[in-house]
Amino acid sequence: MSDGAVVTRPTTDERLTPTSWVTRLLRRPAVSAGIAALVIFVFFSVTTQSFASSAGIATWLESAATIGIMAVPVGLLMTAGEFDLSAGVMVGFSGLVTGVLTTHYGVNVWLSMALSAVACLAVGVLNGMLVTRTRLPSFIVTLGTFFVLQGVNLALLKAIIGQVSIQGMNRVPGFRDVQWLLASRTSIFGMQVQASVWWWVAVVALGTWVLTRTRYGNWIYAVGGAFESAREVGVPVKRTKVALFTATAGCGWLVGQISLFRFGTAQSSSGIGLELIFIICAVVGGCVMTGGVGSAIGPALGALIYGMANLGIVYAGWDNNWLKAFLGVMLLLAVLLNNYIRERAEGLR
Repeated sequence: MSDGAVVTRPTTDERLTPTSWVTRLLRRPAVSAGIAALVIFVFFSVTTQSFASSAGIATWLESAATIGIMAVPVGLLMTAGEFDLSAGVMVGFSGLVTGVLTTHYGVNVWLSMALSAVACLAVGVLNGMLVTRTRLPSFIVTLGTFFVLQGVNLALLKAIIGQVSIQGMNRVPGFRDVQWLLASRTSIFGMQVQASVWWWVAVVALGTWVLTRTRYGNWIYAVGGAFESAREVGVPVKRTKVALFTATAGCGWLVGQISLFRFGTAQSSSGIGLELIFIICAVVGGCVMTGGVGSAIGPALGALIYGMANLGIVYAGWDNNWLKAFLGVMLLLAVLLNNYIRERAEGLR
């Protein structure tokens, strides 16, 4: 080799560097929620007699299902970097629209449900359009929607029927048919499982498929992780966010209908305050509040944690007010643990 020859050394592409299974596991946003769910299940199973029984499992699954149906789209919306504070009141709005149309105006129950769905989806589209066109924070926009819907649920309902609750839904023609679809029970392994659980599973499966198997899922991550870059490379940012706000409203409609046909009544105050529970479940499930990181399974696990804690505290004979303290602790721990997991994953190769 001549003295003037240049010796080149092979370089290693960092993308081809082997990644340990620990790193791959830690990079999954739902890991911490899965661990927490297992710990809570074991704790209440050991400390109470009814928690792990067939009736107990069916009860806390039902409690988790209605929260979980909403937590999934809220989590996807957070993954895209946005919030929807009107998600809770949308649940009550959905049931009230169907209830007023059927009990007061005599509209067919299926048509009433369809009109209620149109109304809820229209609010979702409006939220998305306002956020994307005005560039106002979604926190402010949906907070305004929250108060508007709360006022409609209270004042308009009272103006129409003279009271703030819907009664007599079980006397509406076709009520039993819809109840079978949305609020029936299925016997499985000795448990009487509510239909809401199966709807929950369907929403989680659909959300997971969208995030992991479709181009739209890539758009959600891109919009939340790098908004300007995503727009520059051609990602339809506005359409993606509007669709997510619409999906959140659609799931709010579903939960409202499930509640209406489960109990046969609807209250103007239904759903108020649940928007914070949905967000907590999403954060506990690994969704980052700044966007770019999240999943559909994580918020579902967060809802499962909520359902288990909600009933576990009752079975343990504790004061129900401890649930609020538990949620606050879980939120703080989830944020800290998610940060640690991300830092740990980045440090491992």
